Amino acid sequence: MGEYTRRFYREHIHAAGLVSFQVAVEESDLLIFAGRDLAEEARISLARHRAGLEDFISRQPRFEASYQPYEVPDDSPEVVRLMAYAADKARVGPMAAVAGAIAELVGKDLLVSSSDIIVENGGDIFIHSERERKVGIFAAESPLSGRLALRVPPTPPQGLGVCTSSATVGPSYCAGGADSALVVANSAALADAAASALGNRAKSPDHIEEALASVLDIEGVSGCLLIIGEHLGLRGDIELASL
Repeated sequence: MGEYTRRFYREHIHAAGLVSFQVAVEESDLLIFAGRDLAEEARISLARHRAGLEDFISRQPRFEASYQPYEVPDDSPEVVRLMAYAADKARVGPMAAVAGAIAELVGKDLLVSSSDIIVENGGDIFIHSERERKVGIFAAESPLSGRLALRVPPTPPQGLGVCTSSATVGPSYCAGGADSALVVANSAALADAAASALGNRAKSPDHIEEALASVLDIEGVSGCLLIIGEHLGLRGDIELASL
C-alpha cells in the first residue's frame, strides 16, 4: 500500500515536448503533462468536478456503494453522468469509472489552453496528443512488469483513455486475479469501467481469452490486454513496444 500511495510508477512517466505538474485536491492526485504549466487551471477544474460528485453522493449515497450500473437524472453533474454512462456500458458500479472520468474531464477542460494534454490519475490516463506516445505497462510481480509499453498513435479529436485495473497493485476492489487489466477506449471513463470489468472476469490464466473477448465487445472499447503472472493476452487495436 505504501508503494502505491507514493505512486512509484510516476518515476517512469515522461512525455517529450511537454511540461509536467502535479495537482491534488483531497484524495484526487493528478499528474498532468501539457504545453505549459496549467496547474491553477487544473486545480480549479478538479475541485469543481469533485464538488459536483461529492454533492451528488451526499444526496444519493447508493451511487457510491453500488456494484451495479446506477441510473441518474439527466440534470446530474457532468462527472456523475459520465460515470453512470461508462458503468452501464461495462456493467459495473459507477465508482469503477471515477478516476478515468476525473482525468477525462480535467483533461478536456485544459484543451482550451494546450493542444496536447495527458492526465494520469492513479494509473488511469486521458490522452489528447498530436504525436505518438508510449504508455508503460506495470503488473506487480509479473516478470512482464515494466518491460512493455503500449504504443499510442496521435489521438482522435476527442482524445482517448488508457486505463488499468489490478488485483495485485493499488487499493481498488478487483474480484479477479489479474496483475494488469488494461483497456483502451474512446473515453477514459469508459476505459476505467471496462478495465474493472476485465479485471473482475480474469480469475486465472484459463480465463484470459474469454475475458478479453467479452470486454472487446463493449461499444467504444478498441483494445484490451491482460497479464496474469507470466501469461499475457491481448485483443483489438493494440500495439506493444519495449519500454
